[in-house]
Amino acid sequence: MPFNAPTFRTRTISAIIFAVIMLVGLLWNFWSFFILFSIIHFGCWIEYQKLIGLIDKEYAQISPFHKYGIMITGWCIMFYFSNGYTIFSVPMHLIGQWVGLALLIALPLLEVIFVRNISFKLIGFSLLGLIYISLSWGLLTDIRSKLPDDAVGDFVGKLLVIMIIASIWINDTMAYIVGSFIGKTPFSKISPKKTWEGTIGGIILAIIVMGITGGIITGEFDLSKIYMWLIVPAIASIVGTIGDLLESKLKRLANVKDSGRILPGHGGFLDRFDSLLLATPFVWLYLISFLRA
Repeated sequence: MPFNAPTFRTRTISAIIFAVIMLVGLLWNFWSFFILFSIIHFGCWIEYQKLIGLIDKEYAQISPFHKYGIMITGWCIMFYFSNGYTIFSVPMHLIGQWVGLALLIALPLLEVIFVRNISFKLIGFSLLGLIYISLSWGLLTDIRSKLPDDAVGDFVGKLLVIMIIASIWINDTMAYIVGSFIGKTPFSKISPKKTWEGTIGGIILAIIVMGITGGIITGEFDLSKIYMWLIVPAIASIVGTIGDLLESKLKRLANVKDSGRILPGHGGFLDRFDSLLLATPFVWLYLISFLRA
C-alpha cells in the first residue's frame, strides 16, 4: 500500500481535532466521560442499525419502539456500570438496572400491541448490537468508575481508559505508517489495504511506546513493575485488529465504504471505534483480574 501524503495529512488533522475532543471528555471528570461516550454509544447504534438494515431489508423497517427502545436499553447498561455515581441522589446503577429491565419487558409488549408482529431474527440483530456496542461501552464505564470516587481513584480510572484508547490509536497509526512503507503481504481479503508487515509493526510499536510511557509514569523500567503497560496494548492491539476486520466485514456485506461521515478520512463512529468496541471486553477481563490481584 503506497504512502498517500494528502490522505495521511487529512487523517492527521482530523485525528488531532478528534483527539482534543476525546481528551477533554476523558480528562475533565466522570460526567464529561459519560456524556462523551453516551454520544458515541448512540452514534454507533445509529450506524449499526443502518448497516444491518442494508444487509437485511426487514431490519430497516423495524418500528420506532424497537429502533429507539433498544438504544435506550443499551444506554441503561452504561448506567448500570456507573459505580458509585448518582443522579438526584438515585444510584445510576439502580436506574440502569430497573429502567433497562422495564424496557426489555415493555418493548416486546409494545411490538405485539402496535405492530402485531415479532420477528426473532430482528430481535437477534438488536441483541447482537447490545453485546457489540452497549456492553462494550458499559464495561469501559466500569473501568472508568470501578475505583473509589476520590482523587486517586479518579486519576487511575482516567489513566486506565486512556491506556486502552492510546494503545489502539498508536497501533492504528503505526500499522498505517509501517504498512504504507514496507507492507507487501496482504493480511486479509476483508480489508485488502491491511498488510501483515503493518499489522505486526503496529502491535510491536504500540507495546514499545506504551511500555516506555508506563516506565516514565511509574518511574520504573523493571518489567515486573510495568507489565500491565505491556499486556494491555498487546491485548488491545491484537483484538482491536480483529474488531476492525469485523466492522469491515459488516460494511462489505452492506456494500458501503464507511459506516458514517463524522470525520474526514476516518468515516463514522463505528469506523473510528470498531477496534475499541471489540478490545474493551477482553482488556476489561484482564484489568479486573489485575486490580483484584
